[in-house]
Amino acid sequence: MYPHERSLVNRLANKPFVLLGVNSDADREKLKETLAIEQINWRSWWDDGSPNGPIQTQWQVTLRPTIHLIDAHGIIRYKNVQEAELDEAIEALIAELP
Repeated sequence: MYPHERSLVNRLANKPFVLLGVNSDADREKLKETLAIEQINWRSWWDDGSPNGPIQTQWQVTLRPTIHLIDAHGIIRYKNVQEAELDEAIEALIAELP
């Protein structure tokens, strides 16, 4: 998914769009290497090296990857959409803005 996510960040750079990642890799240093190698161009949090970290627990994440699309009012509008469906959902949310 990294290439698609990277292209979203680049394509929507001047739009009201933010991509945030949460990562549960056990080895934080190896994660940093992966983020650099994969050219991750969005903010990504390390969730204590556990799939049961505080962020994933609070958001009730049970599948990985999990995608939540949150609108301008902070409401989760879409869950677990990917690729073309993800792009369409993002465009729909942007189109709703004044």
